[in-house]
Amino acid sequence: MRLVFAGTPDPAAPALQRLIECEQHDVVAVVTRPDAAAGRGRRTQRSSVAQLADSYNIPVLTPQRPSDPEFVAALQALEPDCCPVVAYGALLTKEVIAIPRYGWVNLHFSLLPAWRGAAPVQASIAAGDDMTGATTFRIDEGLDTGPVFGVVTETVRPDDTAGVLLDRLALSGALLLERTMDGIENGTLTAVPQTSDGVSYAPKISVDAARVDWSAPAFVVDRHIRAMSPMPGAWTTVSDMRLKITSAGVADNIDAELAPGQVHVTKKAVFVGTGSTPIKVATVQQQGKKTMVAADWARGARLSEEVQAQ
Repeated sequence: MRLVFAGTPDPAAPALQRLIECEQHDVVAVVTRPDAAAGRGRRTQRSSVAQLADSYNIPVLTPQRPSDPEFVAALQALEPDCCPVVAYGALLTKEVIAIPRYGWVNLHFSLLPAWRGAAPVQASIAAGDDMTGATTFRIDEGLDTGPVFGVVTETVRPDDTAGVLLDRLALSGALLLERTMDGIENGTLTAVPQTSDGVSYAPKISVDAARVDWSAPAFVVDRHIRAMSPMPGAWTTVSDMRLKITSAGVADNIDAELAPGQVHVTKKAVFVGTGSTPIKVATVQQQGKKTMVAADWARGARLSEEVQAQ
């Protein structure tokens, strides 16, 4: 089939790689978000998907909005049979959805209808799911509501961060997407409507939502920190300093009883009280600085005995 692939961040790249390398399909163009400022220097750079497409000399389309007339005309001229999508990051209009013969097929990183929306992997970890996965489905005008072609499952491990879990899902999902394209072309796959049972939502994570609630039980705080890693990053304030907690875990070797948010610093560790047992903070990142070992940061910050994380 003639494919126009749509995607933007790192997790979309494995799927594009598989579709480029497979012999059964031809990726004739890629659609991605426009170049954007990134990193500490705020330098403009192309998306991961655009960089990969560039390396294969595949044409790259970067519309500000998929509804732009120039993009609509360009997509029509490409005459795609199908448009596979992985984390593209923009809503498609009815006109654009109708262009490819077999529609737009999205690879979504959850077992739909669970965790529809922008942050399914983060939501799954924060909720304490034992199992998640990836789903391919035909895009319609709803929010991840289209009929399903296939799924792949993945166990959520006790120490998974969102980044680590998403890396695994990106690889297994890439194979699922390739096989979905194969099945659509040879007529062996039929999309099945999603059930109305088990619907849940995972909206884009706001800055406020990433803040740690130290009054919650330790296992909830631990899930939250892992769910927010690496992006957008769980954060708190300590002595008016904004601090990202980049890694932590439930403490199992501390005798001190700490109130929620109470910080306890030893020579080798930093502990923070929760609604149950304390959390041991492993690494942190103060705003504008590099990630460092929490105990080293605490020594440099010269924290008082009564300091609170909020």
